[in-house]
Amino acid sequence: MTALGVMLPIADPVGTGTADIPAAARHLERVGADVVWAGDHLAFHTPVVEATVTLAMAAAVTERVRLGFGVMLLALRQPAWAAKQVSSLQAVSGGRVVLGIGVGGENPEEWAAGGVPTQERGQRSDAVLGALPDLLSGRRATVPAPYDLQVPALLPTGGMPPVWIGGRSERALRRAVRFGHGWLGMWGDERRVLQAREQLHQLAEQENRPVPRVGLHVFVHVSEDDTGRDEAAAFVSGQYRLPFEKVERYVAVGTADEVTAHLAGLVASGVEELLLHPAAVDHHRQYDLLAPVMARLRKGDLR
Repeated sequence: MTALGVMLPIADPVGTGTADIPAAARHLERVGADVVWAGDHLAFHTPVVEATVTLAMAAAVTERVRLGFGVMLLALRQPAWAAKQVSSLQAVSGGRVVLGIGVGGENPEEWAAGGVPTQERGQRSDAVLGALPDLLSGRRATVPAPYDLQVPALLPTGGMPPVWIGGRSERALRRAVRFGHGWLGMWGDERRVLQAREQLHQLAEQENRPVPRVGLHVFVHVSEDDTGRDEAAAFVSGQYRLPFEKVERYVAVGTADEVTAHLAGLVASGVEELLLHPAAVDHHRQYDLLAPVMARLRKGDLR
């Protein structure tokens, strides 16, 4: 069955102020989300709350939902401290972490601020990903070049969480096969999902590795009138500084039936983990409107 998660309101792309994240996490658990997710940026086009703080707040006020980094920019962080944060969250949450990892790159200024050359993002990510099973399982770890670190056992630990590799490139797909439980895409339609699944199968066969699961980050807006598209457009454009028309076909906007049909097509094409991102000012209203959509998807009432 496809897991259904929802992004927490960590960003402020339309200038309404920082949201009540604990209230949002409680609300999402109540309406039946499987995962609450948080993106990760040091600095972005919009104000954004840090991911580990966000998920720690969510962990404190929930009991069941998993806690997803969607996705952590691991190469932007000092490896031992990043691992300490993740392992601590895993321990205090009772093993509920889902660790999405990506290389980002939309905002070069944040990489300059973090002292990381953008051309080293992939190499640094791979170095830490290879050491993660030791770093997050309470064992001494070696993080290879360009870090060349010896890290003592980081305790307490809640064990190694599932790792999802984000990205749209073939290199991201290869990274998912090498290191990931799954691949988490974005800006994708049914054709792109089918293409990615085929690539993942081919790469897994080449590497003699298990085929990763397929996940997709999807902006959504449920509305009974035409205002939904305009609000979604303002939200997405404000967050990513790109014309909405360029990505509109990837956004699920419309009535509950229309949004369900859009998401059902993605599920039918092979998506096993949906990260729904409400593109709306009133995120609590969207959670309530998404609840029956998620229930229909779980029942297989897909069209």
